[in-house]
Amino acid sequence: MGKWTIPSALILLCLLSLLSDQGRKLQANAKEGAVDPPKVEDNIGAVPHGLQTDSDVVKRESDSISSRSLRNNAEKFEFQAEVSRLMDIIINSLYSNKDIFLRELISNASDALDKIRFLSLTDKEVLGEGDTSKLEIQIKLDKEKKMLSLRDRGIGMTKEDLIKNLGTIAKSGTSAFVEKMQSTGDLNLIGQFGVGFYSVYLVADYVEVISKHNDDKQYVWESKADGAFAISEDTWNEPLGRGTEIRLHLRDEAQEYLEESKLKELVKKYSEFINFPIYIWASKEVDVEVPADEDESSDEESSDSTSSEEGADEADKSEDEDTEKKKTVKETTYEWERLNDVKAIWLRSPKDVTNEEYVKFYHSLTKDFSDEKPMAWSHFTAEGDVEFKAVLFVPPKAPHNLYQSYYNSNKSNLKLYVRRVFISDEFDELLPKFLSFLMGLVDSDTLPLNVSREMLQAHSSLKTIKKKLVRKALDMIRRIADEDPDEFSGKDEKDVEKSGDEDEKKGQYTKFWNEYGKSIKLGIIEDATNRNRLAKLLRFESTKSDGKLTSLDQYISRMKSGQKDIFYITGISKEQLEKSPFLERLKKKNYEVIFFTDPVDEYLTQYLMDYEGKQFQNVSKDGLKIGKDSKSKELKDSFKELTKWWKGTLKTEDVDEVKISNRLDNTPCVVVTSKFGWSANMERLMQAQTLTDASKQAYMRGKRILEINPRHPIIKELRERVVKDPEDEGVKQTAQLIYQTALMESGFILSDPKDFASRIYSSVKSSLNISPDATIEEEDDVEETETEPETKAGKDGADAESSGLKDEL
Repeated sequence: MGKWTIPSALILLCLLSLLSDQGRKLQANAKEGAVDPPKVEDNIGAVPHGLQTDSDVVKRESDSISSRSLRNNAEKFEFQAEVSRLMDIIINSLYSNKDIFLRELISNASDALDKIRFLSLTDKEVLGEGDTSKLEIQIKLDKEKKMLSLRDRGIGMTKEDLIKNLGTIAKSGTSAFVEKMQSTGDLNLIGQFGVGFYSVYLVADYVEVISKHNDDKQYVWESKADGAFAISEDTWNEPLGRGTEIRLHLRDEAQEYLEESKLKELVKKYSEFINFPIYIWASKEVDVEVPADEDESSDEESSDSTSSEEGADEADKSEDEDTEKKKTVKETTYEWERLNDVKAIWLRSPKDVTNEEYVKFYHSLTKDFSDEKPMAWSHFTAEGDVEFKAVLFVPPKAPHNLYQSYYNSNKSNLKLYVRRVFISDEFDELLPKFLSFLMGLVDSDTLPLNVSREMLQAHSSLKTIKKKLVRKALDMIRRIADEDPDEFSGKDEKDVEKSGDEDEKKGQYTKFWNEYGKSIKLGIIEDATNRNRLAKLLRFESTKSDGKLTSLDQYISRMKSGQKDIFYITGISKEQLEKSPFLERLKKKNYEVIFFTDPVDEYLTQYLMDYEGKQFQNVSKDGLKIGKDSKSKELKDSFKELTKWWKGTLKTEDVDEVKISNRLDNTPCVVVTSKFGWSANMERLMQAQTLTDASKQAYMRGKRILEINPRHPIIKELRERVVKDPEDEGVKQTAQLIYQTALMESGFILSDPKDFASRIYSSVKSSLNISPDATIEEEDDVEETETEPETKAGKDGADAESSGLKDEL
């Protein structure tokens, strides 16, 4: 050992001297600029996507990132505006959701790709060759460095572009920006690259922008948003070829954006319809076959060595067994996964889109992958002051909670896109509430892109968009009815033939009405402008509809000659209304009456006063006119004494008038309400309200009018009794009982059910010849003897004895 010590030391000293000389030469050459800094391998094509770096680059990047300081050799620029002021605008004035930073970056990347594609139309050489010519967006994340990067192969930026584009707010002056926005409401500045780019500081504390333009070198822009940014020539990162890569060094509270699932969700939500492919460097677990453990193989080899006298066949068998000595394990691999594979069909002409494509797009848009097709769709382009494209769908079924939070929910099923970038689906002014069940999207190139939901709501263009959307939506719904063969009653056969596939369209509008009929009624209440259009979409049952739905137009076509009013009645159910005494005379004279059984119908009839010149008349209210008035003056005079006496008898019941009826046939009397007051059904609905104020209901409650049937024997007999003795208490009791019975039959709720029951029992006594003074027998009082309950101890003892007996047996 000792003899090798001296030669080894001499060799080591020689190596050290050689290395030190080489280091001094490199240092001298670096000072003179003769030797370039270490670069990545020259073979660019060997790096498939241009996002990988060699080991030296990784080390230098990690040193720069860890220090979080701007590079010393970079050219420094000072922002004109304070960072606190800048961030206050971004966070408090423009963006209320951090997620949109990715939307802004992808939008900017898409714009850059659009520019280079436009230039390539006249000069194909600008695209370059290989991967550089691929117009795509790539997203990559690094959990160890807490870094998220987004790259595009767009037009890129020169050094001057970096200074200008990434300093828009600072260059224009933050104060001037705010003043212009508040004074004139001009939001054009918000659409510039700078504002959208600066949303990255919602999630990052340090940002690098690496960009390469065909007309300039590759540069790096970097800033910590601390009042300064720096630009330097990029000699250490992988050459981009062309385009821009943005690296976000995320804050600690923004680590959720390092999850693949989160990024995929954001791209699907905001940028699903971007024209260019969007890829993410995604992990994937695959099954890989690997050799079995060495211990297992050695054991098998030892066991095989013990049998030395095997033939050729057995040797072949052992070789097969050796090949099978493998096991399957899970291995994580990475590959580029495309996130936006759904085509923006609204950009195409409706003539070029098939029904199958519309159905597929609907399922993708709504995330509903059932087999059911939408009932209808409308694809159109609007031009004029505001240009936009839209696709609207009527879903096959209504959501279960469609009307539960009707006035409290801001979420809409209509998505707003600006240049194929999702903005929001929470717009009160884009579609009215009653059409909130519609699915679809609106894409406009004229609305400003980089704005928050609150600012866009105030934009004047939304009112124009809303007006056109409502018109198209109502036309689409009306088309469902026009193409439904069940709706063709009374139309020409030619119209039926033009309706298309009858089997598929048959019964579609009935299905629509059962799902969304309440929304149409709410639209009539809320939208005065389109009230007549919505009224054409109304459907209901009537005394002549034979259990099917009918429209107002069909009702008018069946009206009797000389009929001026549209008759209707409101109530709980059709079965109950069909037996109503209010319909007796109308049915006898062959008048059609509409059944309104939905609670919202009571409100509907307060707004829908007329249709096509015909007034609506509630047959349970005063003022009903059926043909010519057949009530002669002699008939009125003959019952004048009865009506006057009966009104006096019912003075405690708040009866405003007693008069002869023209609507009764078999019923002795009914109670109607005044023309402009609540009906009996409306009173019932209001009393059922949880937070109703009973003191205020008196103002809206209609005055009650008792109408009597002069041809009914009960009324005739009552008149005779009153003429003989108007003070007879029995007659008064009978008149009171008749009124209460009519009140209940007319749909009113009795204010004193106990009094009504007592009168019924008194009438029963009289019919059974029981004396009114008969008393109820007294019950014999029987003293109950208290039995002492069995104590718990006694019960347990008995149970124990029983158990012991069972054991012995």
